[in-house]
Amino acid sequence: MPANPKYLTTSKWQRFAKISAAILGGYLVSVLIHLALAAWLDRATVLITGSYTLFLLWTALMVLSFLAKNGWKLWGLYLIIILICGIAIYIGQSLSPLTT
Repeated sequence: MPANPKYLTTSKWQRFAKISAAILGGYLVSVLIHLALAAWLDRATVLITGSYTLFLLWTALMVLSFLAKNGWKLWGLYLIIILICGIAIYIGQSLSPLTT
């Protein structure tokens, strides 16, 4: 049964934003969340369990990205999350570097 056309996105730019946010943005957010956790918690444990939870989180973010009304706002949210995770990784690495 095909989808009702009134619920489909008509703008090609919105469609591109949602698809790219689902694939690329969701992956980047998933990876950076796991790297931020590895910077603050036990690295070996996070990296071992990360192989499973990263895929689950990425899949959930893919599904949620298609529920958003505006793909560009979603990209903005993803960029804010990426920035916060990047700062957390930087602070975590400078407080307890891997070489100690």
